[in-house]
Amino acid sequence: MSIMGAPSSSGRFGEFGGRFVPESLIPACFELEKVFTEAWSDPEFKNEYQRILRDYAGRPTPVTELQRFSDWLGVRVFLKREDLAHTGSHKINNVIGQALLTKRMGKSRIIAETGAGQHGVATATAAALLGLECVVYMGEIDIARQALNVFRMKLLGASVVSVTSGSRTLKDAINEAMREWVASVDTTHYCIGSVMGPHPYPYMVREFQRIIGDEALVQMRQILDGDVPDYVVACVGGGSNAAGTFVGFVDTRSKLIGVEPEGGAAINRGIPGVVHGSLSNLLQDDVGQVQEAHSISAGLDYPGVGPEHSYLASIGRASYATAHDSEVLEALQSLSRLEGIIPALEPAHAIAYVIREAGKTIPLGSSVLITMSGRGDKDAESVAMMLGENN
Repeated sequence: MSIMGAPSSSGRFGEFGGRFVPESLIPACFELEKVFTEAWSDPEFKNEYQRILRDYAGRPTPVTELQRFSDWLGVRVFLKREDLAHTGSHKINNVIGQALLTKRMGKSRIIAETGAGQHGVATATAAALLGLECVVYMGEIDIARQALNVFRMKLLGASVVSVTSGSRTLKDAINEAMREWVASVDTTHYCIGSVMGPHPYPYMVREFQRIIGDEALVQMRQILDGDVPDYVVACVGGGSNAAGTFVGFVDTRSKLIGVEPEGGAAINRGIPGVVHGSLSNLLQDDVGQVQEAHSISAGLDYPGVGPEHSYLASIGRASYATAHDSEVLEALQSLSRLEGIIPALEPAHAIAYVIREAGKTIPLGSSVLITMSGRGDKDAESVAMMLGENN
């Protein structure tokens, strides 16, 4: 049995997970669990899902060996190129699955939250493809720093709702989307973008994202003559790209490393608590009030983490490090200049970790696979401002 198997009947990964939602949403969670379970064992559904990802989203994505970057660090570094998937990130893998489930449930409308905008763009894309109405909730601050993705969502036909409460970032966008879901559950599916939320979302989103790890395992065995990489590294906010990658390697000898932002390190500095429908590690104060997270990346600016990541950390199968904003900016520039690949700020956290630890906790000569969860177009304007006009 795999370490990353199905959760318990109550949606628990060890002590983490569960279903903590208003009574009015319990039927919707049960319905979604039933529909997903049936669909995921239905060859016709899986064939349609895989066909769209192949013919529309461009899967399988390649693995790229970074020759100059590897020579610089003294470790052999590979990227799993989710930045080359349609819409520019791994998010399309999940939303195609959830959009198909929306149609299967007979619903005509899909809502989503987004921080960096990639999940919002992917949801708007899937909605346009399958003829669904789409509304995306996004924090006011994130709207300002991700203007390109806001335009893309609107161009695709989605409505973008600015959230002005609280921190005006991802956490509050989720709050508003969940409030709307309560009011419109009969006609609307809430397409959560990460491995968080009430059961079955953490498990369902991981299963839709496992295509990353399943592909990468086959690809790396081919490259390494049947072996697997010594290290598998991915950024973690909610943690869907990491979970989708880790599930492919969790039962191998590869060491799994999740990299959180220094200002949003829920696993490294949080304690168990309930947020957005599940029990997981959470940044909170002594009286249980949720603390604001900070990250240079809108997509990692979240005070919690997916419950399966808390479980993997608790049993010691994955370890979680942090990267500071300044390291992330340097990593983005280094990869861009050495390899001609501009990463999004989110995976630049994983790159920063590998740069920092090469020759230290990552021995020289090791093989390292990094999940390149998204491309850097969306961050170009904000990065330019942070670096200054002369850089």
